[in-house]
Amino acid sequence: MVSYLTARPIGNIIIAAHQQVTRQWWETRRHNFTLYTSPLVLQETAGGNEEVAAARLDVLSDLPALGVTDEASSLAKALIAAGAPPAAAPEDALHIAISVVNGLEYLLTWNCRHIANAAMRRTIERICRAEGFEPTVLCTPEELLNE
Repeated sequence: MVSYLTARPIGNIIIAAHQQVTRQWWETRRHNFTLYTSPLVLQETAGGNEEVAAARLDVLSDLPALGVTDEASSLAKALIAAGAPPAAAPEDALHIAISVVNGLEYLLTWNCRHIANAAMRRTIERICRAEGFEPTVLCTPEELLNE
């Protein structure tokens, strides 16, 4: 999500819309939530062009980072074993698991392939509950834009 917040506008209309919604959410709604990041997000954010990465990291600089715990790693493995997300996306499973084990209400993302994915939602929720956790709501900024 932070990449859409800081990126230059792009010609692809879907990505441009995501950028606009992200900026609107950041300007109007972020103060209604307690925001966190994680080492995974910081690592992903630091990649690529140094100047652009610095702008992304600056946005996250004041946010507390939630760690990768044994509990989160175990839940991520259980999610992958159930196929939601697939084994090819272990980082996505860990993003979900970090949010869940820390009791976060929402995980805000534009990753609709493996995280905010309606087809995987039931499996993710079932595995979280089976492992003793209440699942986090996995959603896009658009879903939390309006009150």
